[in-house]
Amino acid sequence: FYCNLSFSNKVILAPMVRVGTLPMRLLALDYGADIVYCEELIDLKMIQCERVVNDVLETVDFIGPDERVMFRTCSKEKDRVVFQMGTADPKRALAVAQLVENDVAAVDVNMGCPKEYSTKGGMGSALLSDPDKIEAILTTLVRGISKPVTCKIRILPTIKETVNLVKRIEKTGVSAIAVHGRMKEERPRHPVHCDYIQAVAESVSIPVIANGGSVDHVKTHDNIEMFREATGASSVMLARAAMWNPSIFRSQGAVSVDEAMEEYIKYAVCYDNNTFNTKYCLCQMLKDRVESPMGKRLHAAQTSAEICEVFGMTDFYKKAQADLEARKSYLQANSSSLSDQPTLDGDVITMAVKFERREYPPQITPKMYLLEWSRKEKLEQPVYETEQRAQDRAFQSTVTVANKKYRSTLWSKSKKFAEQAAAIVCLRTLGVPEGRIGEENSGLVNKRKREERKQGISEDSGITDSTNRKRRITEYQLKTCMLFLKLSSSF
Repeated sequence: FYCNLSFSNKVILAPMVRVGTLPMRLLALDYGADIVYCEELIDLKMIQCERVVNDVLETVDFIGPDERVMFRTCSKEKDRVVFQMGTADPKRALAVAQLVENDVAAVDVNMGCPKEYSTKGGMGSALLSDPDKIEAILTTLVRGISKPVTCKIRILPTIKETVNLVKRIEKTGVSAIAVHGRMKEERPRHPVHCDYIQAVAESVSIPVIANGGSVDHVKTHDNIEMFREATGASSVMLARAAMWNPSIFRSQGAVSVDEAMEEYIKYAVCYDNNTFNTKYCLCQMLKDRVESPMGKRLHAAQTSAEICEVFGMTDFYKKAQADLEARKSYLQANSSSLSDQPTLDGDVITMAVKFERREYPPQITPKMYLLEWSRKEKLEQPVYETEQRAQDRAFQSTVTVANKKYRSTLWSKSKKFAEQAAAIVCLRTLGVPEGRIGEENSGLVNKRKREERKQGISEDSGITDSTNRKRRITEYQLKTCMLFLKLSSSF
């Protein structure tokens, strides 16, 4: 499916670090923005993320190994959000783009950020001095994903150099190019070079998006069209002007900053935005009022509830939290039990399960339980086969026990976690304890007891009688046979 997002004649929210998270993007769309860019997200971090559907918030979350939400999006913005990445490697860029492409409208490469955290890895404006790498990254993305690809650059020292670079970028097949009309050494206090943007717009056939006019040119909504005309660009992208008051996108005129902040807080609470990210964005809107009594109370706030208290929105917060808890309870009560039941996929028994380390005591894992159970049943040691998915480097493992295969349908962030998930599927399918906290004592044979058994110490749990051994193996074979018959009959 190709989302034919047009970049012509648009007013766009620019990518802004710590600002362009979901609440700000949704608010900008509410006020009239046509397209919204997320903040720059680094490929090395995104490539480690797992895509998770959040049914409670009704979002799609990309979660890092540290359980932090790196990128959160929802259906409301799906056809208008552009995912911007920081990258200096074509293969990594493609892996990240393929990870997110089904949840966004387009993918953008940051080639203009002059900050050290971006340039030190060869990303951002550092790419401007390496046109070969620019070409490799963009060509790889255009050929590798089904969504439009764009990039955002800063101007080079001369108009000629800038135009030559943009013409080369156009040949890669990108759908649009955003041009920040300042050189990488320049800052917002320096005037934007409208003549450079105009020269670029006249030299290429793809849409050019003018950026950098918030300080000098765009103070009101009417100024947006004036900036477009001054640059000759197809579209205009706003950063600081939108950060200070996102209602600048409103054609009827901006609302008060206080009203915009309240609307921002509503989205931040409803989508469980990071508290400190919410504080940062609100402080940008407060501007010179940040040292006011309200600003100081905001600085002191440590939770979303406390932020709402500062703005007199405690009742809203309580209702929003109650609604979320009610939805969570509803989903838990009405979720289909089918996902907890084994399903036969070819010759593999599958379940949708994940290994959560916090659910097990220290030093105890499902793999350990499965190994001990196999030894007690006099079966061969479980064998794990694990594969890695190229697009996001996630893992999926299949464990073989007594010639039967078990696998989780969910991919894991590490090989070890994937193997644990496979072990859980096997144990739950057979009705064998897995060692979770709160689970009844399963009689797991620990290492010390095995050593005692070797030394001839009798144990109640040890079965050495050959008759009992044969009986237990027969029971196991009967159980797995009945399971396969049950599963087969359901298909």
